[in-house]
Amino acid sequence: MRTIDVKEVTALVRRLCMDANYYLPADLRQAFVEGREAERSPLGREIFCEMLENCDLARANAVPICQDTGFAVVYAQVGQEVHLTGGAFEQAVDEGVRQGYADGYLRKSIVRDPLRRVNTEDNTPAMLHTRIVPGDKVKIIVAPKGGGSENMSAAKMFTPAATPEVIVDWIAETVIHAGSNPCPPVVIGVGLGGTADKAAELAKAALLRPVDRDNADPFYAALEHAVLDKVNASGVGPQGLGGTVTALACAIEPYPTHIASLPCAVSIGCHVTRHAAGEI
Repeated sequence: MRTIDVKEVTALVRRLCMDANYYLPADLRQAFVEGREAERSPLGREIFCEMLENCDLARANAVPICQDTGFAVVYAQVGQEVHLTGGAFEQAVDEGVRQGYADGYLRKSIVRDPLRRVNTEDNTPAMLHTRIVPGDKVKIIVAPKGGGSENMSAAKMFTPAATPEVIVDWIAETVIHAGSNPCPPVVIGVGLGGTADKAAELAKAALLRPVDRDNADPFYAALEHAVLDKVNASGVGPQGLGGTVTALACAIEPYPTHIASLPCAVSIGCHVTRHAAGEI
């Protein structure tokens, strides 16, 4: 058994909130470079150049890549051999978000109630997903999720009779219909299976996969490429201003489901699909 004070959790979350908003993952920046080369529209190529300049300036100056510093989506894997002391884990995560968004001068965008719309003024609470896993470590990923891309989320309950082609078409149409709203070129996360809520959880978590990595199952890898081909043939283009690169990657995460069900959810990540990870 390993003892960890939750103050360490707070400190890690604080740092990751800033890192995720300042420093674009290297695989995503490389996708910008490749997208610029693949884009046929002169305006689209210019937008890619500005995207690259923006993320490099953010890194050099430790400032947010985007003014929408998003929901603080936090994924925590807590080892079952860990004994947490000093307070409640969830409160420690929220305190890390509070400190990170204040000290990092990150925009606070969370309202306390969905209808009365009063800002919490510290970007809490975190959208926390916690799993108990083997081991004696705590791994945390902070993945800020902007409101524009989050608003383009979608879910559909297919019947088991739905073919892969029908599902691919629906995913592609969902992304194409989103147009400029999620700030393309986008990253497409798809959850397939489980229950409706599980599919939505899988779709958002799929955005954590490196954009240069296909699904390990060739069957699903082929579906990912089919979605990409359809989306990139749409002409939406960078920032919705026309072009041949509307999406940078598609990640499909399947999960066991009921014999009568086939839920599918889509979570769209904007061109700065941000996340940072750390371990205690």
